[in-house]
Amino acid sequence: MKSDPKIIDKLNYLLAGELTAINQYIVHAEMCEDWGYEKLHEHFEKRAISEMKHAERLIGRILFLDGRPKVDTLNKIYIGQDVPEMLKNDHEAEANTIKDYNDAIVLAAEVKDHATRDFLQEILNDEDKHIDDIEGLQDQIDQMSLQVFLSTQTEE
Repeated sequence: MKSDPKIIDKLNYLLAGELTAINQYIVHAEMCEDWGYEKLHEHFEKRAISEMKHAERLIGRILFLDGRPKVDTLNKIYIGQDVPEMLKNDHEAEANTIKDYNDAIVLAAEVKDHATRDFLQEILNDEDKHIDDIEGLQDQIDQMSLQVFLSTQTEE
């Protein structure tokens, strides 16, 4: 099914964001594992897998719309040097992603591609959950102190 080129371009833009997020979250996961924070490792890894599924879905949608997925483009990756910086960087990335998906949903509605709009809304719902999870961890750090929080992230 041939689609409006603006939709294909926007889907490829979103794909670059998802591919970037995968890399950022995997590095954060591995850093946390190296530091002995297994629960945080699992948290970041789970989020990376979710982003992989988003990338897979975007690739599928681009192909369905007779576009060519562009997988050779990444945005700048922001690796945190400690857990609070990781969460800050991830929060900023998710906030930008949410804005990008909202913009894409508006574009899809403008070109009357309601199936793509609905498809994007599903991913946006996941992204909302991601930012909520990050904010939950940031709140725990604020309430417990960083040291106490990190002591809860190791396996016993």
